[in-house]
Amino acid sequence: MRDQFGRSIEYLRISVTDRCNFRCIYCMPESGITWLPKPQILTYEEIAAVVRQLAPLGLTRLRITGGEPTVRPQLETLISELHAVPGIEDIALSTNGAKLPQMAAMLRSAGLNRVNMSADSLRPERIAVIARRDLGFDPVVAATAATAAGLDPVKINVVVIRGVNDDEVEDFATLTLRHDWHVRFIELMPVGDLAHTEFANVVPSDEVLARITTRFGALDPANGPTRGNGPARYQRIPGAAGTIGVITPLTHTYCDSCNRVRLTADGRLRTCLYGDHEVNLRDALRAGEPLRPLFERALAEKPKEHELLKLRVGGLKALSEVGG
Repeated sequence: MRDQFGRSIEYLRISVTDRCNFRCIYCMPESGITWLPKPQILTYEEIAAVVRQLAPLGLTRLRITGGEPTVRPQLETLISELHAVPGIEDIALSTNGAKLPQMAAMLRSAGLNRVNMSADSLRPERIAVIARRDLGFDPVVAATAATAAGLDPVKINVVVIRGVNDDEVEDFATLTLRHDWHVRFIELMPVGDLAHTEFANVVPSDEVLARITTRFGALDPANGPTRGNGPARYQRIPGAAGTIGVITPLTHTYCDSCNRVRLTADGRLRTCLYGDHEVNLRDALRAGEPLRPLFERALAEKPKEHELLKLRVGGLKALSEVGG
């Protein structure tokens, strides 16, 4: 499966819900959003049907996202169904981690391979401020539970926001000294309440790496590939068990290597997170029509690059609307 620019598309991010138990300042407006009506949401059976039709075209890797996917009941049922689809080699989960200590082992048994967990602070009071919710979340406890369950790799995603949590960059890097975790620092993407900050809150990845280098010395290249589907670039503090990565949608775009499309919770195939091009798969699926022509059309129309730098994001109010 290749798009009009020759990029191989083998990776599908599947949003199972637009709902979330957090209201993170970089993801969702403080007032929340209007939730999708339940009849518009794809059932687990419909999601599995989409994957069964696309897998023979070369789809091999899946990521379950939201909103927060763990708030949808019986998520292990979907993972088990997807794990059974011929050709699917890897299933990952993106989560805020709040329910991970209770669910990690069950999800691993169902066929989940690995997990990406958001953690924007190591301080309980600050977590509550950023998430606008206090659920007692401890990212170290959650990541430890994921490792104990056999999920590998465990990746910790930190959205760095100037004046909010950028003073914790070195603390997060310290986690990699003892733990075989992959801490990834992500440049803030102006969406929702932060859409018009004119990038004042953005901490460039080069600055993040400079701070870590100042504290720990020159970083080594990460030895061997770090399994995953994304654009992160990895390095390692000398002698550390884990790695440090940066994801740079603003300062060093990676659109030329994009290998993914997204399925929204209501069945729209979105070809770019920060564009407005979508193809409705739900109605065709429910009408019993084949999805391959729609998928091929979507790839033929996939844009060359995102429009984030122009602050044109298809009317997006929240990353939770499209699975982040």
